[in-house]
Formats: sequence, structure tokens, C-alpha cells
Amino acid sequence: MDRKRPSSGTGGPPTKQIRRSRPVAGGGSSTAQRPPVPTSSAPPAGSSSLAGMTDDSIREDFLRLFSEPAYQGGISNSALKTRFGKEKYVRLVPIINELNKEARLSMSRVGDELFYGLVEENVASNFKGLDVSARLVYQVVKTAGNMGIWTKDIRFQTNIQQQALNKIFKQLESRKLIKPVKSVTNKSKKLYMLYDVKPAKEITGGPWYDGDMEFDHEFINELRKFILLCVRKMNKGKGTTLAAISEKIKQAQISRVPLDLENVQQVVQTLAFDYLIEQSSVNQKGEALFVAARRVTNMCDFRWWDGILSDDFHFRTIRFEDDVVLRPHEHHHHTA
Repeated sequence: MDRKRPSSGTGGPPTKQIRRSRPVAGGGSSTAQRPPVPTSSAPPAGSSSLAGMTDDSIREDFLRLFSEPAYQGGISNSALKTRFGKEKYVRLVPIINELNKEARLSMSRVGDELFYGLVEENVASNFKGLDVSARLVYQVVKTAGNMGIWTKDIRFQTNIQQQALNKIFKQLESRKLIKPVKSVTNKSKKLYMLYDVKPAKEITGGPWYDGDMEFDHEFINELRKFILLCVRKMNKGKGTTLAAISEKIKQAQISRVPLDLENVQQVVQTLAFDYLIEQSSVNQKGEALFVAARRVTNMCDFRWWDGILSDDFHFRTIRFEDDVVLRPHEHHHHTA
């Protein structure tokens, strides 16, 4: 018996038309026509380029950073994470450890931040074979600069026992990385500073101390006599500058050690304090002119008994023969 399919006319209820999807190759439904959704096994965006990078290329990128002006003084650990990204930084960590073993990196801490600095290859060769304690001592000595650091302060900062510290000192000294220095303030104790650093004058006493760290009275007296002669003879005694005196000392080779303008000024000041020379005026460049101190023959225009009999003597203004005026209660000195 044939059954008739209900029509879609008004006489019957509407029927739903079921559309079957066309099968695709390999089977599946119409959802296969949508863009495929990445699975967890697919590499994330950007990781394909990272996967293609070798450790050597990451190492070169890291070393190249120190040639940039912003990082020539060092780069912080947080800046590295920002610059390289999380995944690349993870691969950078063993490279940093390897460079540290090769002594190519210097590490320092500022607050809670760790900083890395690049060490040149010729310098790094001196650090090969040094353990962590020896490098720590070196960093402490380096931080002290040209003022040096006492051995007890090194022991306090590194927390290394004295016996082990003495071995480290010998090891670093043999490699010419540090050197012991004596101070004029305490000759019995040792200061340490880097081998190539010149000690500050506060440590050595400057040119006024000899090799035995003793104050050189004889040298200073000879220098004083020569400067006094320069003041009297140069420019016909009408006044000479510190620069001219300093140049004359160099030409005459009076000093066995180099003297800068500040050293010459110190000696000139001692002569001024002893009332042997004085400043007369300044030249057109504004430089002070020094002359020999003038002798005073007639001190002033009052008689000695005026100072005894007069009640207002200390309140008088006194004028000397060379027109120098001494006001009441004004400090003064007399040149002999």
C-alpha cells in the first residue's frame, strides 16, 4: 500500500526539512568546514622563531647588550627578563652560569636588584680557577676604590674566617689582582685595593711623605726656600702667581716627585702663615700675586703711654705709615 507524503499545503502541519551535510573526505560532519582550533600540542605564537634559535645565538644577543650605551655600565636581572621574555630568559640562565664560571661576568647587588657586568677576556683570564669566596673578596676590595679597605672590614663584609682569608689574599696578590697598602694614619695595619689603583693622597700623605711613610721635613724646607726666592726675584719682586711658581719648580727640578698647583699652594700658604710672603693684588686674569712681606719700621702714630693712660684706646682707629688702617677690635699681625 502506497503512503502519500504529506504536502506542505495549508491542509496539514508544516514539516521540518532535514538537510544532511555532504560528507567530506575522511568522514566527519559539517563542522569540519570551520577553521581548525589549535590543540595544546600546537606551538604557541612566536615560539617557532625561539625554537629555531640556538644557545650560541642567545649568548651572542646577551653579550651584544653590553655594547649598547644604556647597558655599558651593567644590566639588571629584571631588565634582562623584560628584554628577552620569559621563555628566552629560561634558556639564558644556564648561559649566564657558564659565563660566570668563565669569569666573563661580574655580579653586584644594588638594594634588592642583581646587576651583571661584562668582563673583558684578557681580564677574565686572571679570574679562572677562583672560587666564589675569592671573587667575593675581590668585589669587596674593588668597591673600596682608591681609599682601600682594612682587613677586618673585609672579614666583616664577607664573613670569611681569617685563616681562609689570608690564603685568598695571597692568591689574589700572586695574580696581581689586589695589593696591600700602608696608610700614614696607621702604619701597622694593611689596607687592600685593586692592583692597578693609585692610592688616594689621604692614604699616602701625598708628596710630603717619604717612602717610609715619614713626614719629609727636609724636602719641605728646601721647597719653602726656593719658593721664597722665586717670590723675591721673579717679576722683579713686584708679584708672581702660583702658576708661575709651579712652572719654575718644574724647570729647576727641585722636587723629586710631581707637584700640582694645589701642592704648591699648600707650601705658599705655610709661608704666608709665617708672615714671609703676602698677597699684594691680582692680575688681569684674576690670579693672586704674591710678594715678599714688607717690614714695618714705625708701627703707628701713637705713643706707648697713650695705650696705658687712655680709656678709649681699644676703640680708636689706627692708621699706619703705609696707609694700612686698623679698626677697633680688628685682628692683626705685625711682620718683623
